[in-house]
Amino acid sequence: MTFSILGSGSVGQTIANALLKNGHEVILGSRSAENPKAQAWLATQNDRASIGTFSDAAARSEVIFLCLNGDKAIDALLLAGPDHFIGKTVVDLTNPLDFSKGFPPSLLGAYKDRSLAEAIQDTLPGAHVVKALNTLTAKLMVDPAAVNGGDHDLFVCGNVLAAKGQVNDLLATEFGWRKDNIHDLGDLSAARASEAYVTFWARLMQSQGTPMFNVKVVR
Repeated sequence: MTFSILGSGSVGQTIANALLKNGHEVILGSRSAENPKAQAWLATQNDRASIGTFSDAAARSEVIFLCLNGDKAIDALLLAGPDHFIGKTVVDLTNPLDFSKGFPPSLLGAYKDRSLAEAIQDTLPGAHVVKALNTLTAKLMVDPAAVNGGDHDLFVCGNVLAAKGQVNDLLATEFGWRKDNIHDLGDLSAARASEAYVTFWARLMQSQGTPMFNVKVVR
């Protein structure tokens, strides 16, 4: 299977590496096909890896991971071309964080009353956007067993039930998440909560002295 990753930073590369390890083809998309980070990444990969522009990547597969900086996400999608997303599952890992006053971040002002995921869905009306993997550090996204033997929780939301089911299957088969640890929060409006949680996660990371932790719902 071929997967597209929009974003060539550490999160995008972590997702791409995990999918390549599982034998898939991956194209890493950046603003420019000459992006130095993407080129350096490609030089260390096998022939199932490729790089290109956001548009190249979005056109190449039926499942697209958004691993973009929150403040640049909408611009990147417009560059990619919304028509390239029609009918496709879009896994949204973005968070609308404002680092202008340093760390820990706050939410970008434009997303205090509406989630970035909802804005992404509005930008890509033909896509099936599923919010997932935005509430933990990149290493745990693809290796949940690194904390508590994998017994901790992940949260997803989206407007299309079939797309959420597809993403849940990918999380289990490709990254090793237990399906009973994946919680469906409902439609994309729930991303307002999961995105806001990340500001609390940043405080926890400071107090814990490590990003290698996650939460578990106990009842």
